[in-house]
Amino acid sequence: MSKGSNTPVPTTALRVELGWRTGPGVPDADASALLLVGGKVRSDADFVFYNQPAHSSGAVRHEGKRESGGRVTDSLLVDLTRVEPSIETVILAASADGGRFGQVPDLYIEVRDAAANTVAARFDNPGATVETAFVLGEFYRRQGAWKFRAVGQGYDSGLEGLATDYGISVDEPQRTPPAPAPAPVAPPPAPPSPVSAPTAPPAPPAPPAASPAAAPPPRSATPPAEPVRLTKVTLTKAAPSVSLTKQGGTSGAMRVNLNWQVRKQFSGWARKLGRPVALHDDLDLDLCCLYELTDGSKGVVQALGNAFGALDRPPFIHLDGDDRTGAVATGENLTINLDHKRYFRRVLVFVTIYQGARSFADLHATVTLQPQYGAPIDFSLDECTVPSTVCALALITSTGDDLVVRREARYLVPERGVSPQRTVDHAYGWGMNWTPGRK
Repeated sequence: MSKGSNTPVPTTALRVELGWRTGPGVPDADASALLLVGGKVRSDADFVFYNQPAHSSGAVRHEGKRESGGRVTDSLLVDLTRVEPSIETVILAASADGGRFGQVPDLYIEVRDAAANTVAARFDNPGATVETAFVLGEFYRRQGAWKFRAVGQGYDSGLEGLATDYGISVDEPQRTPPAPAPAPVAPPPAPPSPVSAPTAPPAPPAPPAASPAAAPPPRSATPPAEPVRLTKVTLTKAAPSVSLTKQGGTSGAMRVNLNWQVRKQFSGWARKLGRPVALHDDLDLDLCCLYELTDGSKGVVQALGNAFGALDRPPFIHLDGDDRTGAVATGENLTINLDHKRYFRRVLVFVTIYQGARSFADLHATVTLQPQYGAPIDFSLDECTVPSTVCALALITSTGDDLVVRREARYLVPERGVSPQRTVDHAYGWGMNWTPGRK
């Protein structure tokens, strides 16, 4: 499609893919969407992006990145059947992270029917130069049907400029917890008088206060919503680690989220081995972690064996539940209580396949660590090319007063008869004893 042109699209679930060719000096890019009424969002909740990955209506969700063969894609799923009737336009945008779009080669946006996997529209090379954000396209209603328009409108003010242009309130993350207000200092007592003064007669009593019923009742006020935070940290092979202290994220609760989407096709490694293995709808991934505390105690937090942990006592880590959908809004979640960081020596977050597949091939997963204070940390898993059923995701290590998060994204292949948990234990030298368990 050329800039400004439009085409009808089916009213169904559509996968919107932002793609480009990566390489040295090429900045990262992020897809986002805004749902508009009269050219503006109704509230900040109508903005879908990496820090707010799903719309409350279920119509739009951010699926995350995938890298393969020197190309990177970042995807949104837009289900036009679930877009609220009041929404007139769904803006499809992109922002550059660490550079300008003129440095991003082979940039395109492609719209596919999510079920049929057929291309409905594609817009290549919007003519980028110094822009740091782009509206690449939009879905809009016409006479009860939906169309896609290739827009190609650029901003040199980044995602913040684009978002505020459509009515989003933006704020930077709070790097440290707010300090309590200092207690008021009492004035020093007056020095005693050397001569005793006569005592004044008592003052007449004050008139009775007006009855509270006479005053109008106070109106209940709804507190304003917090502004959207755009800052993030993306870990890569070239830059795999980040200090939580430098990010201001060493207190409060840190949520670790794993979400995924299933590519319904045969896995690459299985094709090579001549054993086609499909990923099924009953795919069940389990987010887990190994922990080692400063007192030398070690353990595991996982759904298997109902070892869900706790936040108010050791290990100060809790598994929220057992999800089988991989939805971005839910997925699998661990919470780590960073108020007790002095007890942590190391924490290894990993994921196992409990059922539904023999490997992570054709599985697109994204990991996000969201500290209560500071910027979120995210990364995507590399493409799996081995028959792996366990993947080490992130290693959190205590170094003095600092906590360092390191991206692992390491696929492990268990030996015959060896559990995924024992496999990751051996790879990282945890030294625990394992027994069979069920959930």
